[in-house]
Amino acid sequence: MSIALFQRVKSQPVWRRLAAGLALGVLLAVSLAARETLAQTLPKPPVEAAPQAVPGFWDPRRRPERPELSRLTVIRFLTETDYPPFNFTGPDGNPAGFNVDLARAICDEIKVTCTIQMRRFETLLDALSSNKGDAIIASMAVTPQMRTRVDFSDPYYRAPARFASRKESVMTDIRPEYLEGRKIGAIAGSAHEAYLKAMFTDAEIKSYPDSDAMRAALRRGEVDFIFGDGISLAFWINGTDSADCCAFSGGPFVESRYFGEGIGIAVRKGNDLLRQALNWALFRVWEKGRYTDLWLRYFSVSPF
Repeated sequence: MSIALFQRVKSQPVWRRLAAGLALGVLLAVSLAARETLAQTLPKPPVEAAPQAVPGFWDPRRRPERPELSRLTVIRFLTETDYPPFNFTGPDGNPAGFNVDLARAICDEIKVTCTIQMRRFETLLDALSSNKGDAIIASMAVTPQMRTRVDFSDPYYRAPARFASRKESVMTDIRPEYLEGRKIGAIAGSAHEAYLKAMFTDAEIKSYPDSDAMRAALRRGEVDFIFGDGISLAFWINGTDSADCCAFSGGPFVESRYFGEGIGIAVRKGNDLLRQALNWALFRVWEKGRYTDLWLRYFSVSPF
């Protein structure tokens, strides 16, 4: 209220001052109501989604030394035929997928000609040992047993274990004591089942013959949680098969004793030059941000 208006109101009789005050109060209330209505009708700024979690498997303080790359003239990559989104046949009939694009990025860094041949997964090791290829990039897990047959590059991703539950029962943190008496589904004979039996001893473990049966049990509410491969669960949760029933609970489990040392590129035993070249190129691909670009392209939902 301006000073002049206040002075005019003050000099008038009491009843006039009361009427003027009431009128000003009504005007103020109407003004506030109008502002609230306008605020409700104006478009609100979009809410930014949380950034996708991109795992990092390289320590920037441990930069691999650049090997003598001039001795490499070609790298013949072997990969499998049908394991999307890692490996699959593209619309043009050529190899495609995360592993394939990563192999091409590695070749760009090394500045060497590369070929990529698709084979059934169970034939890849024999093809490598018989010199039909130089390196296997096919989501092959690094295990002590596999190390007896091939050498591996540094891991370029991990396959974490995750819990999933129905959306109304999501838990932000999961510990053995939190799941006492709860029903947890796992694939019979899997590392995930073994981990549950060792660590979640007070839970009721339900075994299923395959992932489809396990996921269907959660969808129908026959179990409280399922525990399995985080990557395949991420695609199921956000695909049509889940019918939007479920979500991750808790965080990733990456104990190497049960879930492996990670996924590496396999080379023949003793091929140190190629192994070191792959390690150097993988670090460079990650350092330049190309690995992050590939990850975000193929994994819209993080398994981590």
